[in-house]
Amino acid sequence: MVRSIRIWKDGKGVSCLQKIEFPCLNVKLVPIDKVVANDYNPNVVATPEMKLLELSIKLDGVTMPIVTYYDNEQDLYIVVDGFHRFTILKDRLKSNVAPVVVIDKPLDERMGSTIRHNRARGTHQIRSMSELVLELTKTGWDEADICKKLGMELDEVIRLKQITGLREAFANHEFSRSWEEYEKRRDEYYGS
Repeated sequence: MVRSIRIWKDGKGVSCLQKIEFPCLNVKLVPIDKVVANDYNPNVVATPEMKLLELSIKLDGVTMPIVTYYDNEQDLYIVVDGFHRFTILKDRLKSNVAPVVVIDKPLDERMGSTIRHNRARGTHQIRSMSELVLELTKTGWDEADICKKLGMELDEVIRLKQITGLREAFANHEFSRSWEEYEKRRDEYYGS
């Protein structure tokens, strides 16, 4: 079973060996009843696009597997990416199997994967996205992590945090110390 391939990467005149994972090479069919949605995906697809996706699956077949995490304790595959393909297969086409690939990552990294997979394809609900940013903050991600791993700008992260409530959302935020400098200069000037 292929898990990763080493490739040569040219960069700045130096060639180096880089390992890239290829879970897409390990597709397996599983009973669709063992596949479940995650509880954090803020991605929304409009009805016309869902109908188009259904038509695509009917005419072309399932061309991309559902990305999942396998939960040993529950014996379930939790969707990381491909929720709408899964929904169409299960609810509209009444399939009894689903093609899946498995990634083995902790919850916070799976949340990040879901967002990265979906950002360019769908419309995220702002409230759900802000709740996801809050959850990642609670797991220890700082704003730099969120920006880098979710492909966001800092101002976007801050706006999403503001929606959820300030205390929890800004628990790990590093605020400017400019007020300390102001107080120091003020005290020196006024002699306090």
